[in-house]
Formats: sequence, C-alpha cells, structure tokens
Amino acid sequence: MAKSGHRSGEEALEMSVEAGNHGDAARLDDDGRPRRTGTMWTASAHIITAVIGAGVLSLAWAMAQLGWAPGLVAMVVFAAISYYTSTLLAECYRSGDPVSGKRNYTYTEAVRAFLGGAKVQFCGVIQYANLVGIAIGYTIAASISMLAIKRADCFHDKGHRSPCRSSSNPYMILFGAVEIIFSQIPDFDQIWWLSIVAAIMSFTYATIGLSLGVSQTISNGGFRGSLTGVAAAAGVTSTQKVWRSLQAFGDISFAYSYAYILIEIQDTIKSPPPSESTVMKRATMVSVATTTLFYMLCGCMGYAAFGDDAPDNLLTGFGFYEPYWLLDVANAAIVVHLVGAYQVFVQPLFAFVETRAAARWPGSRFMARELRVGPFVFSVFRLTWRTAFVCLTTVVAMLLPFFGDVVGLLGAVSFWPLTVYFPVEMYIAQQGVPRWSTRWVCLQTLSVACFLVSVAGAIGSTAGVIDAVKIHKPFSGY
Repeated sequence: MAKSGHRSGEEALEMSVEAGNHGDAARLDDDGRPRRTGTMWTASAHIITAVIGAGVLSLAWAMAQLGWAPGLVAMVVFAAISYYTSTLLAECYRSGDPVSGKRNYTYTEAVRAFLGGAKVQFCGVIQYANLVGIAIGYTIAASISMLAIKRADCFHDKGHRSPCRSSSNPYMILFGAVEIIFSQIPDFDQIWWLSIVAAIMSFTYATIGLSLGVSQTISNGGFRGSLTGVAAAAGVTSTQKVWRSLQAFGDISFAYSYAYILIEIQDTIKSPPPSESTVMKRATMVSVATTTLFYMLCGCMGYAAFGDDAPDNLLTGFGFYEPYWLLDVANAAIVVHLVGAYQVFVQPLFAFVETRAAARWPGSRFMARELRVGPFVFSVFRLTWRTAFVCLTTVVAMLLPFFGDVVGLLGAVSFWPLTVYFPVEMYIAQQGVPRWSTRWVCLQTLSVACFLVSVAGAIGSTAGVIDAVKIHKPFSGY
C-alpha cells in the first residue's frame, strides 16, 4: 500500500506540473500527501505532552522505594537510554536516503521496512496493546485528579481527619465523554494545538508539585529520605521491599515512554531541508532534557518533603492539604493535560484500525458514509468505532482503578521492546552494522540489559496489581 501511495503521489505531482498548476503541487509533499508543517517546536510539544504525563506524579513514590542514590541514578540512566534509542529510531523514518528515501508513516511500517517477518506482528501487538493500556491508565489518572479536587475542598471545609470518600466512577465516565468528542479529530497532524495546550498544563502541575515539595521541605527543616529508601522493617517485609523496588523501575521507565509514537510525530515535520531525522533529534534533545529536569526536581523534592511516606500520586495522595485552591488548579491542569495526552497516544491506533478497515472493505457504504451535524461532518465508521473504543477503555478503568500499579506494569512491559529492542535492531539493519563488531556488541549489550530491567519491573508491578485486586471490589470506584 505504501508503494502504491508513493506512486500515486508522484503521478499527482507530475499531472499538476504538466497542467501548470504549480500552486497545487506546492501544497503536496514528495509522497503526494498534503504538505507537512510541523517544526522542532511542535514535535517537542507532542513529545512533552506524551512524556510529562501521569508518570511524573509517581516519581516521588519511586524515589522512596529506591532511595536517593539508586533513584537518582535510575532517572539519569533511563533518560539517557530514551534519548539515545530515540535518535536511532529517528534515523528509521525514511528507508534508504535520509532526505529522499521512502517514508515510513508509522512505527509498525518502519519495523516492516527494516525487519519484516514475524517481528512486524510482534511489534504491532505490543505497540497497540500498550496504547490501549495507556488510554486506560490515563482514564484512571484523570478521574483520580478530578476526585482529588472534590476531596481537597472537602478536607478544607470539614478538616483533614474527615473521610471525604467518594466514587471515581462518575469522573471516569465524564472523562470518557470528553474523549469521545476529541476522538473525532481526524488525524494526528490536526491535534498540534491540543498538544501545545496539554504541554502547558503539564508544566503547570509539575511546577505546582515542585513548589509544594519545596515548601514542605522548608517547613520540615530539611530533607527527608535515605540513601536506600524504604527499609524492610515494620509494615514492609523483605519480599515487599523487593517487589516495590522493581515496580519503581517500571514507574520510571513509564515516565520516559514515548518511542512507540515517535515515528508518527516525526511524520508531522515539514520536508527537508533539514532532514526530518535532524529536526526530530533536536526535538528529542530539547524534550528529554526538559522532562528530565522536571522529573528530577519533582521526584527529588517530593521525596525530600515526605521521605519514605511519599504517596504514589504526589498531588492526589494527599501528602498536601493546603493551599487547597492550588491543589485544585494543579489537578485541573492534570485533567486538561490528560485529555490531550490521551489523543496523542490513541490517534496512531485509530489510524491503524481505520486504514486496515478501509483496505479490507473498500466498497462499504458504512465506511464511506458521512453524518452531518450542523457545520460538522463525521465519518459514521469513525464515530462508531472510536466511541466504542473510548467506552471500552473507560469500563476497564472502572474495573481496575489502580494508578500506581498500572503505571508500573505498562512501563515495564513496553520499555524494552518498543524503546530499546526495535530501535536498536532497525538501526543495525539500516546502517548495516557488522555482526560482532564493537558497535554491534555494545548495542546488543544495551538491549539485553534493558530486557532484564523490564522483566524485573513487570514482575514487581504484577505483584502490586495482584495485591490490589485482592482488596478491590469491581466498579466500586474506591
């Protein structure tokens, strides 16, 4: 399909030039698609929207499980790995020549172009299952933040000892309803404005969390915490200490996860010069440096403020109670950010399903029919399938509202294959890196080491989910 699309693009260009219609040709890229307009800054906004998400709120808890020394090292190492493998992946947007080679529009297409075979199916299953998981996790996180606004106001009015209990289910339904509306945006390139708004919101709540952490640390008269984190003592067994430490690695890896939508983001960047890979590498450097700074500050100050008692969600676990209005602003910013982040992650999944469906049933009236509502025009298939997807993720979120455990599991399961393994393998194939050469050995060593970390994180997070399931009643909202 990609090859035929490329040929049709060339034909469109030739016809327009022959007809003297240079204006139409100027509006098309080399593949016949509408000219891309993305820049380093819009790409950075997409990445920041994807990276500075709900994961930042769990970093203080992760630091508490690992302690100052391992926690800081882990954040720096994961940042370095994410940046390095992202630069490898950016080289794989075009096959062959980095300026004029064939474009790979999605992560899966890049895997097909460079690796092929069963690896394509493996990649597709992991990538899209992970995107579904992220949609569920973001629904949970958004509902927790909405619920936290209500609880913060309740604590302010009735005192900190009041239970102020309430179900998160209505807030999950509300978030799902909003996402149904935004899901009707046709494609990734048209949500750049939503990403910029979401990126601003992410800085807003991260800054508030950081400020509250600094304030609490000053109030405490110094930093709390220890070099090795929560000790295996009263209330925490040695086994729990191990599981929680492993889950912490999963939380940190989740906080840096965005590689599986990098190609889709790169496909929004305008054509060379400079090459899309050059622009994407710059955007990656800006984004990872920015997010790492915020992560270090938020995670460290949250741990410094609460020590080993740091909650699994810094702004909703009620380590802070006052000023309650500032907590309301922070949690409202989280909700707005997650509305945008949800779309950044699910748009590639929407595009995949709709492309496959159009190829499978090319003459279907259901696929082609449009629904007009006032000035808006909706595709009936898009409206039906995307609404069903949002409803499904909302129902699953209501079944399993475990923010910290879900975040850790998602990060652990997706980190190695999508952030490390496939970028490394595609880069080796593209560059023709000789087997057993120094570069090949170094790349494979990195891949194996990250695989072991992912397995360990998945084990720890699974143990956390199992413990949570034992005491949870489905659809209770608590």
